[in-house]
Amino acid sequence: MAPSGRQWELEGAGYRAVVVEVGGGLRTLHHDGRALLDGYESDALAEGGRGQLLLPWPNRVADGRYRFAGRDHQLDLSEPALGHAIHGLVRWASWTADAEAGGPGGPPARVTLRHRLQARPSYPFTLDYAVGYDLGEDGLTVTVTATNAGSDAAPVASGAHPYLTAGTSPIDRCELCVPADDILTADARMIPDGRRQVAGTDHDFRRARPLGDGVLDTAYTRLRRSADGRATVSLAAPSGRVTELWVDEHHPYLMVFTGDTLAPADRRRGLAVEPMTAPPNALVTGEGLVVLAPGETRRVAWGIRDATPTGG
Repeated sequence: MAPSGRQWELEGAGYRAVVVEVGGGLRTLHHDGRALLDGYESDALAEGGRGQLLLPWPNRVADGRYRFAGRDHQLDLSEPALGHAIHGLVRWASWTADAEAGGPGGPPARVTLRHRLQARPSYPFTLDYAVGYDLGEDGLTVTVTATNAGSDAAPVASGAHPYLTAGTSPIDRCELCVPADDILTADARMIPDGRRQVAGTDHDFRRARPLGDGVLDTAYTRLRRSADGRATVSLAAPSGRVTELWVDEHHPYLMVFTGDTLAPADRRRGLAVEPMTAPPNALVTGEGLVVLAPGETRRVAWGIRDATPTGG
């Protein structure tokens, strides 16, 4: 058995993807043979969060402590170096897949993975998750559905951790566009402590420009959106290849991470662009959290596509 568990291969509209049992994550994504995701091999772990789902919260919870509905809770400190809980509770859990029919002689174009997050002392809420991966003309669409299967209201947020590539490594020579007017500033322990405009700073990528040796581990917000409510980040290589990640209106935040703290072989190999429905430390501050009543469901979506111009 591979460390990432069972593998589900998808194919449609020139795209190919592999999603995995462990964490319900996205291991690889290609279009016409070109990698859009800096993924990992089937015999490897998803180091650095590669392709993982961040549920029921993205990013950090300071000291792993939060208070909800008049009760205090202590999460395991899954980021011991900084003393925080990070990236939720499902990254290493097993997920199951709904049976999906493939085309004649080929893999299916979509699959839905499911996981029940059972209540525990640190997070005493039961959630049913369904994550749909769907390949089509618009690339990969990921739909995340959370249902409160318990008897008490539950605080939830969601995120994901794909690393984009446009085929050039390291990413220094790529041009980056992030349509965001603000960033969240952070203290030495990477917990937000304010907000500022990107105008006039090294964090301003509202117009595409080379990333260079810039170091990013930054939460962007106040996103500029198209008429359909989407905000889109693009990564363009000198070769002309362009990879885009979009988020729907339920994602007010994007974490952009150049990977400088990863193992040497992985640093700046891809650019993590992390959809987030709430900012770091949301379980503490309440900012961006959604409180689901028993039986209530919430659905959000994001996706990745090959935006290389024809002939690129």
